[in-house]
Amino acid sequence: MSAIELNDTWKNQLQDVFASDSMQTLKHFLRTEKDAGKVILPHSSLWFNALNSTLPEQVKVVILGQDPYPTLGHAHGLCFSVLPEVRPIPKSLINIFKELQDDLGIANQNGHLQPWADQGVLLLNSVLTVQSGQANSHQGKGWEEFTDAIIHNLNQQTRPIAFVLWGAYAQKKGAIIDTERHFVIRSPHPSPLSAYRGFFGSKPFSKINQFLAQHSEQEIDWRT
Repeated sequence: MSAIELNDTWKNQLQDVFASDSMQTLKHFLRTEKDAGKVILPHSSLWFNALNSTLPEQVKVVILGQDPYPTLGHAHGLCFSVLPEVRPIPKSLINIFKELQDDLGIANQNGHLQPWADQGVLLLNSVLTVQSGQANSHQGKGWEEFTDAIIHNLNQQTRPIAFVLWGAYAQKKGAIIDTERHFVIRSPHPSPLSAYRGFFGSKPFSKINQFLAQHSEQEIDWRT
Protein backbone atom coordinates (compact mmCIF):
# COMPACT_ATOMS: atom_id res chain seq x y z
CA MET A 1 0.00 0.00 0.00
CA SER A 2 2.92 2.35 0.62
CA ALA A 3 3.52 2.64 -3.15
CA ILE A 4 0.00 3.98 -3.70
CA GLU A 5 -0.16 7.76 -3.78
CA LEU A 6 -2.03 9.47 -0.95
CA ASN A 7 -1.68 13.10 0.06
CA ASP A 8 0.21 13.77 3.29
CA THR A 9 -2.73 15.32 5.15
CA TRP A 10 -4.88 12.21 4.95
CA LYS A 11 -1.85 9.95 5.37
CA ASN A 12 -0.95 11.59 8.67
CA GLN A 13 -4.52 11.33 9.95
CA LEU A 14 -4.75 7.66 8.98
CA GLN A 15 -1.29 6.44 9.98
CA ASP A 16 -2.66 4.27 12.81
CA VAL A 17 -5.05 2.37 10.56
CA PHE A 18 -2.35 1.96 7.91
CA ALA A 19 -0.27 0.15 10.54
CA SER A 20 -3.19 -2.06 11.67
CA ASP A 21 -3.50 -5.81 11.20
CA SER A 22 -6.56 -5.34 8.99
CA MET A 23 -4.59 -3.27 6.51
CA GLN A 24 -1.75 -5.78 6.46
CA THR A 25 -4.33 -8.48 5.71
CA LEU A 26 -5.80 -6.30 2.97
CA LYS A 27 -2.38 -5.71 1.40
CA HIS A 28 -1.76 -9.45 1.31
CA PHE A 29 -5.19 -10.11 -0.21
CA LEU A 30 -4.75 -7.51 -2.96
CA ARG A 31 -1.24 -8.72 -3.78
CA THR A 32 -2.49 -12.32 -3.99
CA GLU A 33 -5.38 -11.33 -6.24
CA LYS A 34 -3.06 -9.42 -8.55
CA ASP A 35 -0.54 -12.27 -8.66
CA ALA A 36 -3.39 -14.61 -9.64
CA GLY A 37 -4.05 -12.45 -12.70
CA LYS A 38 -7.34 -11.00 -11.48
CA VAL A 39 -8.23 -7.51 -12.68
CA ILE A 40 -8.73 -5.11 -9.77
CA LEU A 41 -10.81 -1.98 -10.29
CA PRO A 42 -10.15 0.88 -10.31
CA HIS A 43 -6.48 1.11 -11.26
CA SER A 44 -4.29 1.29 -8.16
CA SER A 45 -3.38 4.92 -8.94
CA LEU A 46 -7.06 5.78 -8.35
CA TRP A 47 -7.74 3.83 -5.15
CA PHE A 48 -7.40 7.00 -3.09
CA ASN A 49 -8.82 9.38 -5.68
CA ALA A 50 -11.63 10.51 -3.35
CA LEU A 51 -9.14 11.41 -0.61
CA ASN A 52 -6.71 13.06 -2.99
CA SER A 53 -9.54 15.10 -4.51
CA THR A 54 -10.96 16.38 -1.22
CA LEU A 55 -8.64 17.09 1.72
CA PRO A 56 -9.97 16.76 5.31
CA GLU A 57 -10.19 20.51 5.86
CA GLN A 58 -12.09 20.89 2.56
CA VAL A 59 -14.80 18.32 3.32
CA LYS A 60 -18.25 19.90 3.57
CA VAL A 61 -20.30 16.90 2.42
CA VAL A 62 -19.73 13.14 2.50
CA ILE A 63 -21.64 10.90 0.10
CA LEU A 64 -21.05 7.31 1.14
CA GLY A 65 -21.17 4.56 -1.47
CA GLN A 66 -20.69 0.82 -1.17
CA ASP A 67 -17.99 -0.37 -3.57
CA PRO A 68 -16.70 0.57 -7.03
CA TYR A 69 -18.50 -0.21 -10.27
CA PRO A 70 -17.32 -3.69 -11.38
CA THR A 71 -17.58 -2.81 -15.08
CA LEU A 72 -14.21 -2.26 -16.74
CA GLY A 73 -13.68 1.42 -17.52
CA HIS A 74 -16.31 2.75 -15.11
CA ALA A 75 -14.75 3.06 -11.64
CA HIS A 76 -12.22 5.83 -11.06
CA GLY A 77 -12.18 6.20 -7.29
CA LEU A 78 -15.17 8.51 -6.70
CA CYS A 79 -18.36 6.78 -5.56
CA PHE A 80 -21.22 6.78 -8.10
CA SER A 81 -19.01 8.65 -10.60
CA VAL A 82 -17.82 7.49 -14.03
CA LEU A 83 -15.42 9.06 -16.51
CA PRO A 84 -16.93 11.63 -18.90
CA GLU A 85 -16.91 9.35 -21.94
CA VAL A 86 -18.80 6.48 -20.25
CA ARG A 87 -22.15 5.72 -21.89
CA PRO A 88 -24.67 4.66 -20.85
CA ILE A 89 -24.47 6.19 -17.38
CA PRO A 90 -24.99 3.55 -14.63
CA LYS A 91 -28.60 3.23 -13.49
CA SER A 92 -28.01 4.37 -9.90
CA LEU A 93 -26.38 7.55 -11.18
CA ILE A 94 -29.23 8.08 -13.64
CA ASN A 95 -31.59 8.01 -10.65
CA ILE A 96 -29.38 10.42 -8.71
CA PHE A 97 -29.56 12.80 -11.67
CA LYS A 98 -33.35 12.36 -11.91
CA GLU A 99 -33.69 13.37 -8.26
CA LEU A 100 -31.30 16.29 -8.79
CA GLN A 101 -33.41 17.57 -11.66
CA ASP A 102 -36.62 17.21 -9.64
CA ASP A 103 -35.00 18.87 -6.62
CA LEU A 104 -33.06 21.77 -8.17
CA GLY A 105 -33.91 21.71 -11.87
CA ILE A 106 -30.37 20.69 -12.87
CA ALA A 107 -30.25 18.33 -15.85
CA ASN A 108 -26.83 16.64 -15.78
CA GLN A 109 -25.84 14.43 -18.71
CA ASN A 110 -22.19 13.91 -17.72
CA GLY A 111 -21.58 11.20 -15.11
CA HIS A 112 -18.17 12.54 -14.07
CA LEU A 113 -18.64 13.89 -10.53
CA GLN A 114 -15.17 15.40 -10.12
CA PRO A 115 -16.66 18.93 -9.98
CA TRP A 116 -18.53 17.89 -6.83
CA ALA A 117 -15.32 16.58 -5.24
CA ASP A 118 -13.51 19.80 -6.14
CA GLN A 119 -16.07 21.74 -4.09
CA GLY A 120 -15.72 19.68 -0.92
CA VAL A 121 -17.94 16.66 -1.54
CA LEU A 122 -16.06 13.56 -0.41
CA LEU A 123 -17.32 10.79 -2.69
CA LEU A 124 -16.24 7.84 -0.57
CA ASN A 125 -16.93 4.17 -1.17
CA SER A 126 -16.88 1.95 1.91
CA VAL A 127 -14.76 -0.56 -0.04
CA LEU A 128 -12.24 0.96 -2.43
CA THR A 129 -11.58 -1.92 -4.81
CA VAL A 130 -13.47 -4.69 -6.59
CA GLN A 131 -12.65 -7.56 -8.92
CA SER A 132 -13.69 -6.81 -12.48
CA GLY A 133 -17.13 -8.29 -13.14
CA GLN A 134 -17.66 -9.37 -9.51
CA ALA A 135 -19.67 -6.84 -7.49
CA ASN A 136 -18.96 -6.84 -3.73
CA SER A 137 -16.01 -9.21 -4.20
CA HIS A 138 -13.66 -7.22 -1.92
CA GLN A 139 -16.06 -6.70 0.96
CA GLY A 140 -14.83 -7.97 4.30
CA LYS A 141 -11.16 -7.86 3.28
CA GLY A 142 -10.11 -4.83 5.36
CA TRP A 143 -11.25 -1.74 3.50
CA GLU A 144 -14.19 -1.24 5.86
CA GLU A 145 -11.88 -0.59 8.82
CA PHE A 146 -9.95 1.93 6.75
CA THR A 147 -13.02 3.89 5.65
CA ASP A 148 -14.48 3.67 9.17
CA ALA A 149 -11.35 5.52 10.31
CA ILE A 150 -11.99 8.23 7.70
CA ILE A 151 -15.56 8.72 8.91
CA HIS A 152 -14.39 8.68 12.54
CA ASN A 153 -11.83 11.41 11.84
CA LEU A 154 -14.38 13.57 10.03
CA ASN A 155 -16.89 13.02 12.82
CA GLN A 156 -14.37 14.47 15.28
CA GLN A 157 -14.25 17.78 13.43
CA THR A 158 -16.04 20.60 15.19
CA ARG A 159 -17.08 22.10 11.85
CA PRO A 160 -20.46 20.59 10.89
CA ILE A 161 -20.46 18.27 7.88
CA ALA A 162 -23.39 16.89 5.87
CA PHE A 163 -23.30 13.09 5.65
CA VAL A 164 -25.45 11.46 2.94
CA LEU A 165 -26.31 7.83 3.71
CA TRP A 166 -28.21 6.17 0.88
CA GLY A 167 -29.33 2.63 1.66
CA ALA A 168 -29.07 0.29 4.62
CA TYR A 169 -25.38 -0.46 4.09
CA ALA A 170 -24.35 3.21 4.28
CA GLN A 171 -26.72 3.86 7.18
CA LYS A 172 -25.23 1.02 9.19
CA LYS A 173 -21.72 2.33 8.51
CA GLY A 174 -22.83 5.81 9.56
CA ALA A 175 -23.69 4.70 13.10
CA ILE A 176 -20.57 6.43 14.47
CA ILE A 177 -21.65 9.88 13.24
CA ASP A 178 -22.64 12.39 15.93
CA THR A 179 -26.02 13.61 14.67
CA GLU A 180 -26.04 16.49 17.15
CA ARG A 181 -22.89 17.95 15.60
CA HIS A 182 -23.38 16.96 11.97
CA PHE A 183 -26.25 16.89 9.48
CA VAL A 184 -27.21 13.37 8.37
CA ILE A 185 -29.46 12.56 5.40
CA ARG A 186 -30.82 9.03 5.28
CA SER A 187 -32.91 7.56 2.47
CA PRO A 188 -33.19 4.39 0.38
CA HIS A 189 -30.42 3.70 -2.13
CA PRO A 190 -30.75 5.22 -5.63
CA SER A 191 -30.51 1.76 -7.19
CA PRO A 192 -33.44 0.88 -9.49
CA LEU A 193 -34.32 -1.83 -6.94
CA SER A 194 -34.97 0.67 -4.16
CA ALA A 195 -35.15 4.25 -5.47
CA TYR A 196 -38.96 4.22 -5.56
CA ARG A 197 -39.11 3.40 -1.84
CA GLY A 198 -38.25 6.94 -0.82
CA PHE A 199 -35.09 8.06 -2.60
CA PHE A 200 -37.17 9.87 -5.19
CA GLY A 201 -38.65 12.94 -3.58
CA SER A 202 -36.09 13.05 -0.74
CA LYS A 203 -34.54 16.29 -2.10
CA PRO A 204 -31.03 15.74 -0.66
CA PHE A 205 -29.31 18.35 -2.81
CA SER A 206 -31.41 21.31 -1.72
CA LYS A 207 -31.25 20.10 1.90
CA ILE A 208 -27.45 20.01 1.73
CA ASN A 209 -27.26 23.51 0.30
CA GLN A 210 -29.68 24.84 2.92
CA PHE A 211 -27.48 23.30 5.61
CA LEU A 212 -24.33 24.83 4.13
CA ALA A 213 -25.93 28.25 3.83
CA GLN A 214 -27.05 28.09 7.46
CA HIS A 215 -23.42 27.53 8.47
CA SER A 216 -22.06 30.30 6.21
CA GLU A 217 -20.50 27.79 3.80
CA GLN A 218 -20.49 28.09 0.01
CA GLU A 219 -23.32 26.03 -1.47
CA ILE A 220 -22.46 23.18 -3.86
CA ASP A 221 -22.95 23.77 -7.58
CA TRP A 222 -24.29 20.33 -8.50
CA ARG A 223 -23.81 20.74 -12.25
CA THR A 224 -21.38 18.45 -14.03
